[in-house]
Amino acid sequence: MTRVIKHPDKSLPALGLRQPWAELILRGIKKIELRSSQTHIRGPIYIYASKTIAKTPHAKAAAEQAGINVDKLPTGVLIGTVEIIDSFPVSAKHSAASGIPATLLKGKYGWELANPRRMKTLLVPDYLPYGVWFYPFLRKHTDTRK
Repeated sequence: MTRVIKHPDKSLPALGLRQPWAELILRGIKKIELRSSQTHIRGPIYIYASKTIAKTPHAKAAAEQAGINVDKLPTGVLIGTVEIIDSFPVSAKHSAASGIPATLLKGKYGWELANPRRMKTLLVPDYLPYGVWFYPFLRKHTDTRK
């Protein structure tokens, strides 16, 4: 069961994700986020549901399998937090936890996620995403090469 955040920490960085991936993370179904590089960031981060919905066949299949109506998911808002606990090169064995077919994992890195927490109230960021990482409530930039 997803825990609910009552008092958000406005100093946390945010990671932008398209729906249904953001919702799948909050439900604890997607436990590995795939990226083209590793990250040294560890600990809690915000999940920002991007304004754009993922249209790939595997995103549609993952939503359908979880019984998610993508058209009813929130977009353009912070929907919760999750902790990044590890970062590593992925292999075919990480397919189910990432929601991505094994054939698409070559050369990718996994960011292992834990402790998803849903926001009690969805928050609109003061500052919109300008890269992989952004600070939704501070004028602050984080180095995306980490």
